[in-house]
Formats: sequence, structure tokens, C-alpha cells
Amino acid sequence: MQSFEIGNVRFGNDELSFLLGPCVVESSKHALFMAREIKLICDRVGVGVVYKSSFDKANRSSIESFRGQGMAFGIEVLAEVKAEIGIPVITDIHEPYQAEKAAEVADILQIPAFLCRQTDLLTAAARTGKAVNVKKGQFLAPWDAKNIVDKLREAGCEKILLTERGASFGYNNLVVDLRSFPIMRSFGVPVVFDVTHSLQLPGGLGKATGGQAEYIEHFARAGVACGVDAVFMEVHDDPANAPSDGPNQLPLSRLEGLLVKLKQIHQLVNETQSAEAQTT
Repeated sequence: MQSFEIGNVRFGNDELSFLLGPCVVESSKHALFMAREIKLICDRVGVGVVYKSSFDKANRSSIESFRGQGMAFGIEVLAEVKAEIGIPVITDIHEPYQAEKAAEVADILQIPAFLCRQTDLLTAAARTGKAVNVKKGQFLAPWDAKNIVDKLREAGCEKILLTERGASFGYNNLVVDLRSFPIMRSFGVPVVFDVTHSLQLPGGLGKATGGQAEYIEHFARAGVACGVDAVFMEVHDDPANAPSDGPNQLPLSRLEGLLVKLKQIHQLVNETQSAEAQTT
């Protein structure tokens, strides 16, 4: 299993790390507040965290939906977060030309699920030398994600993450196939579970995506018990008024209690595996 560090956050090697933050960069003040609170919580719990937020949400349901305030603004805010809070950051890119600019600030470049097979986008991200996290498309079988890893490696990427975020299940619904975690880990890369996006109801509100945030804790516990290397969750201090993905974001007030439980589950899984290894 490949493992690597982003700042002081390790992915792989029996660690459990987190990618946490609001869906989209809303303002400098909000980003700094969220990053500070999330880092304080993770420091108290004793887990590594990368701050996530997108400068643009290019795949919103409606032309009327809030996408962000542009790449220049979003990248500038993420640079502020890194400098003032001292936390690594991850953000999406949607087109190859964005990779180099985003890599000036982002520690991890993220490829959205609907773009996971876009070869030019993958290779542009890989050639920046940064870590790349690819969300497996809702349409893609877990075993077919091996082609994503091969493309990135061919382009020189040495730090790869694969993320499970649910598969399409009829209309306006997703389901998580727990087989995805061991299958994708067999490719030799750390696997992330995107808990909150797996609870989306795509287009379920007509001009917006719905969600089932009440099941976040259940999904997160199940994923960690299955042995994922990291957990991705969108977190917001006021999900009801979030401009993007509000229905499936975890309220900030629920974060610390959940992280404590996930850390305990992860430790139990590691202890059980160690004991089994000693008896075989």
C-alpha cells in the first residue's frame, strides 16, 4: 500500500485522516472561521485533517445555483487559510488549464466524480507534482477505477487517492457498495470515503440537490469499520443556509463527537487486524 504525507497528515500506513470543510468558498471570513474551528477540533481529537473547499462548483443542478466567486477569489482565500491557520488544503479543478494555477496553493488537487475519466484533466493534475484525489464517478464500477490510477501513474503522479462517493441507484438516489473499499485499496493507493456526497439526492429538489444528513454518522462509522484510509465530509456551521450542498453537510456542532467515535472504531479495527496477523 502506497502511503504519503501532506504536511503533517498521513494517508495510508494504518492511519485515519480527514478531509473536512464547507462545499464552496463563500467568503474569506467564513473560510478562516471554518478552518480554525475544524483544526481546533481535530487537534483535540488527535487526527490529521486537510481543509476542503471548492473555488467553483461547475456541476450545480441549475443555472441559478451559486457556484462560488471565481477561481482567483477562491484560490486567494485558500492561500489565506494555509497561511493563517496552518492547515493543508484541497480543492477541485474542472479543466486542464486550472491545474497549474490551483497547484500554486492547493496541496491536493481533486477531480470531481463526473470528470474522473477525463484523461487530459487527470494528466494535467498529475504533472503538477501535487497529490491528486479522484472521486470515482457514480457511473463507474470500483474495479474500473484501476484505469484512473494507471493514467495518473503514467503521467508521473506519485501521491494518489481514490474516493468512493456512491453509485447511481435509479433516479435521484445513490447507494454505496462497500465492496468498493477493499477493491480500490487493492490497487495500492489509499482510499477515501466521501460520506456526505454519498448521501446526496441528485437533483432531488428540482433545481437543487437534496440530501439525507441524518445518516452521516451511520455511513461514516460503516466506512471506517470497512478499513478506509480517510474520510471526506462537508462540514458547515449553518447547513440550512449554506449556498451549496446544505442538505447533506454535517453541522459543525456534530463534528467532534463523530470524530471521537470514528477514531475509536479505527483503533479497534487496527487492533483486531494485528491480533489476527499474529495468530496466522
